[in-house]
Amino acid sequence: MTADPAAIAREAAASVAAGAHTLHFHPKNPLGEDTLEPHCLASWLTALRKACPATPLGVTTGAWSSPDAPTRLRMIESWHELPDFASVNWHEEGAEEVAEALHARGIGVEAGIWHADAARQWASSPLRGKCLRVLVEIQDIPAENVETEAKSLLDLVTDQAQSDSQHAVQPPALLHGEDRSAWAALQLAARWGLDTRIGLEDTLVLPEGIQADGNAELIAAAKILLAT
Repeated sequence: MTADPAAIAREAAASVAAGAHTLHFHPKNPLGEDTLEPHCLASWLTALRKACPATPLGVTTGAWSSPDAPTRLRMIESWHELPDFASVNWHEEGAEEVAEALHARGIGVEAGIWHADAARQWASSPLRGKCLRVLVEIQDIPAENVETEAKSLLDLVTDQAQSDSQHAVQPPALLHGEDRSAWAALQLAARWGLDTRIGLEDTLVLPEGIQADGNAELIAAAKILLAT
């Protein structure tokens, strides 16, 4: 993946033209590494907002993008150009502190749920009601196992809200997959009336197994698949 914001902006514009409503991206430094450095984030946001002025933009705060949780917090607090939302992987060290820092700056929080332990932690978190959405992220598993895994995770993230319905606000869920699970999760999300996403972070191939030329081709293929 390129580290050039201008190239990413062109890819983003093509994705929006193909039907994307929001964009999630990973800012990179000149070496091509994911980063939360303020100047890198600002250059990417500036380029993408120029190319897609009406499209909400979100970034990762994945642990791999900074050395440790305190560093992630310091970077977030020093951002001078802000994304519209950011994903927080709830199983990572410092996830709740990162989510609080984002919320304090007016940045929407997407709670990334990769497995059952993360789902339980998020469901009992006091920050649950402050999240923009919960991302149920099905890992790279065989397509035939996606529905069982998705149902299990969705049940976990909603059980606490149901048991505390007088006080809890349940954010909407977005269901998506990775590699072998990507297309099955997308179809399942549509069938269950959930938001979903598709892009090169999720899969490199089209439903028929052919390598995609880019994010826009994946989005176009998703629209065709969901219309059939």
